[in-house]
Amino acid sequence: MAEEPILLVDDPAPHVRRLTLNRPAKRNALSNALRGAIFEALEAADRDPQVRVIVLRGAGTCFSSGYDLAGLGELPFYTAGGQGQWARHVVEGCFRMWDLSKPIIAQVHGWCLAGGSELAVACDLVYVAEDAQIGYPAVRTMSPPDNQYHAWIVGMRAAMELMLTGDAFDGLEAVRLGFANRAFKADDLEREVLAMAERIAKVDPELAQLNKRLVHRQMEAMGMRAGIRAGTDLHALGWHTPASRDYMAKMRQGVTQALSARDGAFGDYRTADKGAAE
Repeated sequence: MAEEPILLVDDPAPHVRRLTLNRPAKRNALSNALRGAIFEALEAADRDPQVRVIVLRGAGTCFSSGYDLAGLGELPFYTAGGQGQWARHVVEGCFRMWDLSKPIIAQVHGWCLAGGSELAVACDLVYVAEDAQIGYPAVRTMSPPDNQYHAWIVGMRAAMELMLTGDAFDGLEAVRLGFANRAFKADDLEREVLAMAERIAKVDPELAQLNKRLVHRQMEAMGMRAGIRAGTDLHALGWHTPASRDYMAKMRQGVTQALSARDGAFGDYRTADKGAAE
């Protein structure tokens, strides 16, 4: 039997293309193969004149538990090598999504951690389940985030607390902080997202493209793109701290054990619910 694809593509409503991360057994951990499939499908949808809106969601119990620490594989698109390559690659992927012409909606339920949160924030709109759990626990042991969007999206005080604790927040808090547009009961999330996608699809696509670009241009004029790019250098420095080197040595001995040790002192993520990853 052929192996089931890691990304499912369907058109659930007129002019709406939906991409579903399909690694539910791995809680949609973002391998580079999956990331490559996402970018390929996003770009195909952007070229398709029948598509006006793109929805990105996860199969199974969550949106995405983060990057696949056990096996990322070859980068899905070229980024110049050297120190900070990974963070620069992640940030370039975010900007590729921003620069597409079609609006992208993140439909977030369950865990949305580290790389999963970076994927969601790269989308133009974010709708979440009220009980979703969003966080960046890697700041506790590895490095600053690859994509340092936090201060821009949630403000300095909230970003500082999130970066100094690595704590998660739920869907309702995500809306209060400005990470997400709206939160819905988990059972209502898909219906509400499709309703919003269909509403957006009523707008002429050329005008929608300009409207999307308008918002990004304003943020860029305030320095958002330059600031996030500058953050990749801090991410690179993080990997050279003694604490990070020690933790990565533990990771090489076993990812699960290292993650459990990281979360045990805080009593959350993997130690509170076996569903979490990075």
